Amino acid sequence: MGLEALGISDHDTLDGYDEAVPLARDLGVELVCGIEISTKLSDGSPRGKTVHLLGYFLSGHASAGFRTWMKELHDARRDRNLRLIDKLQSVGVDIRLEEVVAIGRNMTARPHFAQALVAKGYVKTLQEAFDVYLDESARAFVTHESPSLAESIRKTLEGGGLPVLAHPVRLGRKDPRQEEELIAAQVDQGLGGIEVYHSDHSPQDVERYKGLARRFGLAITGGSDFHGAAKPHVALGTGKNGNVSVPLSVLDHMRAAMTSSSALTPRSS
Repeated sequence: MGLEALGISDHDTLDGYDEAVPLARDLGVELVCGIEISTKLSDGSPRGKTVHLLGYFLSGHASAGFRTWMKELHDARRDRNLRLIDKLQSVGVDIRLEEVVAIGRNMTARPHFAQALVAKGYVKTLQEAFDVYLDESARAFVTHESPSLAESIRKTLEGGGLPVLAHPVRLGRKDPRQEEELIAAQVDQGLGGIEVYHSDHSPQDVERYKGLARRFGLAITGGSDFHGAAKPHVALGTGKNGNVSVPLSVLDHMRAAMTSSSALTPRSS
């Protein structure tokens, strides 16, 4: 594909990166260790807004302490999956955890439940699976004890990484001032970067987030948000119909941000 560098930032696990290290070395592809953490924003709502945080460990591997924390999150995810099975069965969906694990393996999550619902004929599409059963306002939604965004920023910093706000357009703040205030609050917690290039971002979004990155001294990052079969319309490296192209200079700037005090230390206690 012509990619010079690849960042693997799976949800709540570093296993994919670990497996890819020798392959990338043999192929001459620069591999960046990353992770995407599902967090909750303490915004006063009963469930809290789900916000994804990217962590990039550009100077090496995540610390042992960070990996232990990931294991704790993994155990919490399995508990949620068991409760989700019970809830689905209570609304008439005949599904077993083993069927979903066969799809998602050791990182089974809602996208794999969606695939199982499609395969068993309960819905026609993955989006319908979320709309009807899995999303936060759907029939079978169960709460997941996700860490707070502030805690996740702190854990990423402690683990030696650069904490980055993922696909900020999904914050759902239509008022630009509210969006800016929300991002500013996370900068005070130690946020070090913002994902500017993303397959969900329009050209206008890209320019807006570039401006916010400059205003708050944040690293600019980007990615296609490739999820394999779970998002067949998003291609690795190029996004939706080629709408993502991340220049290699972004990676250089991310490394530079790792050495700045603003990216490594929270600005408030």
